[in-house]
Parts: sequence; C-alpha cells; structure tokens
Amino acid sequence: MAPRAGQGAAAARLRGAAGAFTTTWRNRELRRAQSAFFAAWSAEWAVTVALVVYAYARGGATEVGVVALVRVLPAAVVAPLASQYADRWPRERVLVAVSVLRSLTIAGAAAVVLAAGPAAAVYALVTVSSAAAVMFRPVHSALLPSLCATPRELAGANVVRGALDSAATLVGPAVTAVLLATGEPGLSLVAAALASAWAAVLMARVGAVDSPSGATAGSREHEEGALARTLGGLRVVRSTGELRVVFGLIAAQTFMRGALVVLSVVVAVELVGMGESGVGTLNAAMGVGGVLASAGAALLVGTRRLGRWFGVGVALWGAPLVLVALAPTAVSALLALALVGAGNALVDLSGFTLIARLASPGVLARVFGVLESVVAVMVGVGGVATPVVIDVAGLRPALFVLGLVTPLLVILAARRLGALDAHMGRRDDELEVLRRVALLDPLPLPALEAMAVQLDHLLVPAGEAVFEQGEPGDRFYVIVDGTATVEGDGVAVTTLGPGDGFGEIALLRRVPRTATVRAVDDLRLESLRGDRFVSVLTGSHRGEAAAAAHVDGMLHRFAPRPQPDTAPE
Repeated sequence: MAPRAGQGAAAARLRGAAGAFTTTWRNRELRRAQSAFFAAWSAEWAVTVALVVYAYARGGATEVGVVALVRVLPAAVVAPLASQYADRWPRERVLVAVSVLRSLTIAGAAAVVLAAGPAAAVYALVTVSSAAAVMFRPVHSALLPSLCATPRELAGANVVRGALDSAATLVGPAVTAVLLATGEPGLSLVAAALASAWAAVLMARVGAVDSPSGATAGSREHEEGALARTLGGLRVVRSTGELRVVFGLIAAQTFMRGALVVLSVVVAVELVGMGESGVGTLNAAMGVGGVLASAGAALLVGTRRLGRWFGVGVALWGAPLVLVALAPTAVSALLALALVGAGNALVDLSGFTLIARLASPGVLARVFGVLESVVAVMVGVGGVATPVVIDVAGLRPALFVLGLVTPLLVILAARRLGALDAHMGRRDDELEVLRRVALLDPLPLPALEAMAVQLDHLLVPAGEAVFEQGEPGDRFYVIVDGTATVEGDGVAVTTLGPGDGFGEIALLRRVPRTATVRAVDDLRLESLRGDRFVSVLTGSHRGEAAAAAHVDGMLHRFAPRPQPDTAPE
C-alpha cells in the first residue's frame, strides 16, 4: 500500500507541475503577459551583456563596476516613485508605456554605438532604459495575482515566469554572444530594442483586469499625497516581519547578482581563458540551469514550504562560486553559473509568490517597487564592491569569500523562514474555506487574500442563533464545521453546512436580516466585518457582478414558503 500511496503523491506532483504551464497557456491574458515578460527580460539581459563587454573593452573591471552602479542608481529612485501610479492606473497599460520607452532608449544607444559616438551618451541612454526597465518586473508582479484565482495558480504563474526568466537569461546572452562574435556590441542593442517593442505589443493586447485598488476600495490612500503614497510600500515592508526577512535575503541575493556582473567578465577572460564571448556563454549557462531547474520548481507548486525553498534558492546564488575558487576551470565555471540559475528559478517561484501574498493588493505595486529599488541598489553595490575585493584579496580568494555570503545569511534566517511557512500554511487553510463559498468563487486571488487576513474565528453552541431575523447586519459568515438551519418567520427554509456562506443579503442590500440562522450542532465559523466584506466583494468587477445575481437568487431561496391551506371546505 505504501508504494502505491507514494506513487499517487508523485503523480499528483507531476500533474501539478504540468498544470503550472497548461494554466498559463489556456489563459489568454496570462499567456500574453508572460510572453511580454520573456521578451522584456531577454532584452534586459542582451543590454547587460553588451554593455559589460563595451565597458570592459574601454576601462576593464573597474569601469564595468562603475557603469553598473551608475546604471542602477536612477532606477533605485524611480522604482518607488513611479510604482505608486501602478497602484492607481491599469497595470497592463503601465507596462505598455514602460516597454515603449525602453525600446526607444535602447535603439538610441545602439545608434550611438554603431556610429562610434561618445560612451557617455551610450551610458546615459542605457541608464534611462534601466530606469524604465526597473518598473517592468514590479508592475508585472503586481498584475499576475489579478490573473489568478488560487495560491496554487499564482505559484504556477510564478513558476512559468521563472522558467521564462531563465530562458531569457539563456536567449538574451546567447544571441548577444553570437552578435558579439562579429565584434559589434551595437547589433546586440538593436536586437534588444526590437524585443522591447514586441513586449509593448503583447501587453497592449492584454484585456483590462480588476482595478489595482479594487480589493481595498474605500482606503484612505486615495486621499494621500504623492509622497505618502510613494512611501506606502516602504511602510508595509517595515511593519511586516515576514516581508523584512524576504527582502533582506533578496538584498543579499542581488548583491551577488551585481558581483556576478563583474565576476563573469573577469572569470571568463582572466581565470578560465574563455575570452570575451565567454561572458555571454557563462551567462547563458545560468539560463540553462534556470530552465532545467524550473521543471523541478514546478513540482513545488502547492507546497507549504516556500520559505525554506526560498532560502535554498538564495544560498545557491553564492555557494557555487566556492567551487570555482577551489577548481578554476571552464567546466567548473559553467557548472557554477548553471547552479546559480537553478537558485534563480527557486527564488522566482518562492520569493515573488510570498511577497504577492504577504502585501495588500492596494499597495502591491509599491511593495514590488521597493523591492526593485533594493535590487537596483544592491546590484550596484555588488558591482562596485567586487573589484575592490578582487584587488585586495585576489580573484580566487574573492570568489571564495563572496560565495559564502548568501549561504551564511540563509542559515541565520532559517528559523524565521520556518515560521513564515507555518504562517502561510494557516493562510492557505483560510483561503480554502473561502474558495468553497459559491459567492466568492469568481474573485481573483488578491481579493480573497484581502478577506482571509481579516477573518475572525467564532464558535456557536448547538441551539443558539448566529443572528435573528430583523437584526441589523454587521458580519458575513462561512461555516467551517457543523450545520445550521435558516428560518424565515419561524419556518425552516433550508439547511447550511461546511462551505456555505450566509449573511450577505443584509450587507449588500443594506436591509435588516431577512432570516434567522440557528446552529443545529456546534458551529465553527469564520466571520468578516460587513464593511470589509462589501468593500472587497464590490471592489472586484467579477465579484460585484456575481453578487448582484447571487443576492436575487438567495432572496428567493430563503423566502419562507407559504403553508398549504388545510381549512375544511
């Protein structure tokens, strides 16, 4: 029996992994959004590799590090300032504008390089492009939950995006490596400009989704000034312990991303003899590792240990470099970068899923904007610090020391990551209860998450009324365990059981309770304050339409039926 049970669990895992990709393919809007991400990130990697080679040819590792910092500093400022608008405007339209701006600025940089123009102009145009690019991922990350219905679907969408990220890490550098073989970085920038333009076309075809702030309608944030709105994401991160842990580890991971921008050049050219085209080859190896690992990451869809796997992914951004330090060969370098790519796939699945679920939908783009700001700063710091470490310690010791940064930090955070998994497991249980309610089924995941975090637990002994007919309505209820009867004018109308919700009529119609609900046996309930229930439900286009049809049906269902006329003729 045990082997069969194990085989059944394995089969379920495989079906879940396949479902991560089929769900994206079947959902037209999700498919277009994911394809746009692939095009945008292929362009970003092509620009990164081309710029690294261009800068290295001019001033060596030092200029590479300085350019990396100068390139990301404006992005660090732009992300939190601009992301507030993605919490107010349609996110799919923001992504169109970002992609168009990127395409134009990258094309301008390509023209300057091809014309042998001043390097300052190239760096300036690419910096503007980077400031726009830093908006793409946070807005896209905030958009994805609105296209998903369950945590499993969101995790699956992040698996697919992680696979596409890894594929972009492969395709962008690989195409660049081929074009660099001609000796002309400008051609790589032309290809990147075209890819960004294609991302704009794809996002323009994504249909309108729920308003970003719909799940928090009525929030005072609409009345705040621009600065207060900008700081909203930072306030959320600072006040949420789980987010602080995730952000801290991502800061360490992206420090290593910046370090690898420099190390990939120095290792390829000076340590393992792969030459300038080897820079693209090493980055492509990272993409190969990520693509292969994405298939394994898909098996984690539905797991309740995303925090622990997130830690593994972060650790893999550093630990493989120790291998290169101990055995510096082209093979070890390629293997190390492939393992880093595998870590990237795990971080994409777990990190972005956790952040999307921990932050309120109304501030989600700003939270991801803060993340991009942290990423931009830490990539720049990593890029500047790495040449210093190399100069002080030497290349191989630098690889060894830097490789230990993320594994040690993950070990220190292991206990907090376990607590995060326990917290999200409880949230999953609450979402499962809400998803069983027919009225709530059309809601996208962000709206359900907004309800789940505000649920109150309630026990009602057998025989007692949850509420009486004629009382004012103040809460919505969902039965977790037990049964209840609905009585209208003293007459039993129907029976409710686990998964049934009640109390919505008085809240949505703003009338007194239309019936009495009484516990048949001990009732275990989840309840939600009426104002919060109404704001979340009506803040979603899909939820509001479903509510209108639902209430009419419930009024008819719960209306007491007339008793037959038994008077003698």
